Amino acid sequence: MKNTYRKIPFSDVVVKTNKNAYLGRKWNLRDIIYFVVVLSLHVMCLLAPSTFNRNAFWVAAILYVITGMFGLLLSYHRHLSHSSFKLPKLLEYFFAYCGVHALQGHPIDWVSRHRFHHKYTDTERDPHTPVDGFWFGHISWIFNSEYVFEKVGKRKNVGDLRKQFYYRFLQRTYLLHPLALAILLYKFGGWPFVVWGMILEINHIIEQSKFAGQIGRILPLSFTDLAGDSSIWNSCNKKTKKSGEKEYGYNKKMIQVHA
Repeated sequence: MKNTYRKIPFSDVVVKTNKNAYLGRKWNLRDIIYFVVVLSLHVMCLLAPSTFNRNAFWVAAILYVITGMFGLLLSYHRHLSHSSFKLPKLLEYFFAYCGVHALQGHPIDWVSRHRFHHKYTDTERDPHTPVDGFWFGHISWIFNSEYVFEKVGKRKNVGDLRKQFYYRFLQRTYLLHPLALAILLYKFGGWPFVVWGMILEINHIIEQSKFAGQIGRILPLSFTDLAGDSSIWNSCNKKTKKSGEKEYGYNKKMIQVHA
């Protein structure tokens, strides 16, 4: 695959532009499924105006807090990936289960990828570095599993999770849990609950987490000269609450409450 190099607009980061990122490579079944799912989720957001009601809005807001803030930020990111604090086992498992419903992967997959990301931030082995292009780092890596596998290998960095039956169970049954939630939402609120409480909410989490992460890694270099390496903004001590210098606010407060 041929690469060219260019700067990301409004940034000092030079990235590779892979001309054959989509059409000039082989797509496996997993890549196709992921692409169809992500595309479908985004297209179905067009149903949001016609299905809006007040109850659906509040269901979406509540599930965002549960799956996005407690599931992804508190559990997947701070607790499981960075070991920033300790939790009673039942509470650990509960928050991890919340993260499953954000539809960004089961804990073993997400944590392994994130640990690799912090270990090899913005190098060739970073699974979703913007150095491979802004759109690759933002979302295209999801549809290129073979390329990501070349970077991270067999993911032997989550032995602490693999040895626990609970996380292996979530790995094997991952998709059944969001499906069950969708059925419950439909039963109690019809399509408005499904569209707002799941589709719109999941899209918001996807775009918020991935876009914010990318912007935080490329824009600071336009305003500061910090050794010319964007990794310093995103690769602090994994056991500190400040891992990721820009993350304050509710995330820190949640850790203080539950630690």
